[in-house]
Amino acid sequence: MAILLATNKSAAASTVEAWRQALLAVDPGLDIRGHADALDPGGIDVVVMWGAQDLAALRAYPNLKLICSMGAGVDHLMRPPGPPPGVPVARLKDVRLTTGMTEWVLLNVLRFHRQDLDYRAQQAARIWDELPAPDTAGRRIGILGLGELGTASARALMALGFPVMGWSRGPKAIDGVRGFHGPDGLAAMLPQADILVCLLPLTPDTRGVLNARTLGLLPRGAFLVNGARGGHVVQPDLLAALDSGQVAAAALDVFEPEPLPADHPFWGHPRVVMTPHAASITIPQSAAPQVVDNIRRARDGRPVLNLVDFTLGY
Repeated sequence: MAILLATNKSAAASTVEAWRQALLAVDPGLDIRGHADALDPGGIDVVVMWGAQDLAALRAYPNLKLICSMGAGVDHLMRPPGPPPGVPVARLKDVRLTTGMTEWVLLNVLRFHRQDLDYRAQQAARIWDELPAPDTAGRRIGILGLGELGTASARALMALGFPVMGWSRGPKAIDGVRGFHGPDGLAAMLPQADILVCLLPLTPDTRGVLNARTLGLLPRGAFLVNGARGGHVVQPDLLAALDSGQVAAAALDVFEPEPLPADHPFWGHPRVVMTPHAASITIPQSAAPQVVDNIRRARDGRPVLNLVDFTLGY
């Protein structure tokens, strides 16, 4: 089987080469190609991809048996016209991705809980002032999305003593987490969330979920942590909530568009902490065994792991 590595044009050549070497380390017999050497479209059986590809171009591969996402998210594969009909799409579930996102969530929850922005402002102004000690047991955390990433973050936060709530499309039971689901559940959870963490998949139903109405349901002075997708946030609504004090501060890793334009107000906002879609980066050496397993499954006609359900959007 021939495997095509397809990434953003802006992706470094070293990234593509790292994927090539990681896959070959698992199976040295793989036939791995880049766009430059994928001369025979009929010979391509698998595409391992990430980024803003022209999905219509995938229809040039008549014998395509599998598409593998290089990351946990698959919204990059949801754009029209979508993948070729009937071709299975597998997303990545990797412990290193989960660990990375959990670390980023903890970093920013603790940043806000321990008043780091206020202390940094005091440092800049050379002010020596001890702020009131925060109460971990009284700081309620709400998590949007209770998939693998949300569940791992919830458990890590509970281990530190935070009370944790979680919202999902349908009912989910996680020990120690107060569960909410559906539109009514979202409206019930938000007023109780002192720090709101978004780890939802981006679907038509979740696009724009962080808007003037939902941000207005939070307790005044709540914090927002978004490590999911930029499309979840209605940016003018968040800026208005920050400027009014309804939202005290936001930690944002994802934006729409990316890269964020240099003149965007998030860059210089004193109550916004930004990272460049770096909360959890796929490590090819960790992800390669799962991708190779799915390549072998597709070759042998066996069920593919972590199959994307396009009716759900993830």
